Amino acid sequence: MKKILIILDGIVAKKLMQRIIEANTGDNSYDVIYMSDVILPVQKPSNFTFYKFDPTSKSKLSMVLDKNIHTEVLIALNSKDETLNVIKNIREHTKNLQMTVLDYWGIKVNDSLVNIYRGIEVLANGMVEKLPNVPVLAQNIGLKQGEIMEIRIPFGSSYAYRYIGSIEQKEWRIFGLYRNQKMINIKPSLVLKPNDVILVIGKPDVLMQVYNVIGKTQGQFPMPFGSNIYLYLDLYLEDENSVKKAIDEAKYLNQKLKNNLLIVRVTRPTTVEIMDLIKNELRHFPTIILQIDYANKGFSKIVKEDYRKYNIGMIMLTHEMFKDKERTKSVMELKIPVFKFGKEKLKSVKRTVIILNDTNSYEQISPIVFDISSQLKIKTKIFDLDPIGEKEGKSNLLDHFENLAKIFNEKLEIVTSGENPIRELKKQRNMLQILPLKQDMFKKRFSFKFFYTNSDFIAFDMNKFNQLLIPISEE
Repeated sequence: MKKILIILDGIVAKKLMQRIIEANTGDNSYDVIYMSDVILPVQKPSNFTFYKFDPTSKSKLSMVLDKNIHTEVLIALNSKDETLNVIKNIREHTKNLQMTVLDYWGIKVNDSLVNIYRGIEVLANGMVEKLPNVPVLAQNIGLKQGEIMEIRIPFGSSYAYRYIGSIEQKEWRIFGLYRNQKMINIKPSLVLKPNDVILVIGKPDVLMQVYNVIGKTQGQFPMPFGSNIYLYLDLYLEDENSVKKAIDEAKYLNQKLKNNLLIVRVTRPTTVEIMDLIKNELRHFPTIILQIDYANKGFSKIVKEDYRKYNIGMIMLTHEMFKDKERTKSVMELKIPVFKFGKEKLKSVKRTVIILNDTNSYEQISPIVFDISSQLKIKTKIFDLDPIGEKEGKSNLLDHFENLAKIFNEKLEIVTSGENPIRELKKQRNMLQILPLKQDMFKKRFSFKFFYTNSDFIAFDMNKFNQLLIPISEE
């Protein structure tokens, strides 16, 4: 058991004494020197011994110091002179005793064992942290450099409605979450919601970057999934035209989206001519990295290795890749968005399109919809189609999208009717459809499409439109 000496007087003494007793675990023994009975607690724990005298009295202070071997001293007094006098007397009596001193006056002590706790700075920091858009840092925990931070998730953040397992956390971690003033257990499938408060730990400069990204409401994609986009080309499945189109589309997104790099992964090379085409297309772009697999490692192994190496935030795949759903479904494990090429050219896209289905999935992908629209500078169109009269929950979901549109300052068109969703979808042109990425999309289908009523699965099997599939929590 450690013996601690506490010397108290002044305006903070009573509150400080109260906090020490509340924090008491019985593992320490305390000697308390005080001057006013006001600070005394109603009940005195058995491991506290109280002495009432003026702590500037060297003889009386020495009496307490001689009585016990203290490991540390906590000093909070009412004046600068008293504080300096007590520090001097303690040091003359004991050379190696650690002291923590509450300072409101700018005390300077040339003693490495005296830790000055500057009260005015703490008060100022506490008040500033109450202002909006100011990061809240743990002041006296860990290295005391700001490696622990509290961040509130604003409405419209790219982190809102993301499940924790889908958030790339490199050199930082989410270790706590408060919702409605209650602590929630952290798990990968937990979905972050607006006004949630998360506790994060990591390098201070990394945490400031995370804070800035979370606080912004647009223009962040592919974050929070990762910082780079990734094009996978299996040349054994592609011809020259499809390769040229895929590279053109990837280069276009590389220019439009706020990503750092475009990684082009080529596997199973076929002819010298097609390899020369690829190299010539990418030659003069410093933000594009070309990687070639000559060993035929397989889709799953290559993608997992590259995901860890390149911090991938979105993977781009041709429709030929999706003909073998069993092989391609390994992308689900990465928990990142998948861009599925369609027959339309991406440069001709005039709108992002959503066909509302289940509320849970579409609420989760909603911030990404407007983030993409803002970066591509196109409007968003929502189809609220209900041919069999299942309106439950749809009105709240529409309100949610309308509120987000206002936050993002984006144009939103809503089409409400009783039309068949897929029939209506086939009429559209020049669009980027955004869908939730679901496990069942990779299951084998019956040959008769009329057995299916889920518009997400039917749309996923179509090749006309470019599609962006956003990972969700399906729990």
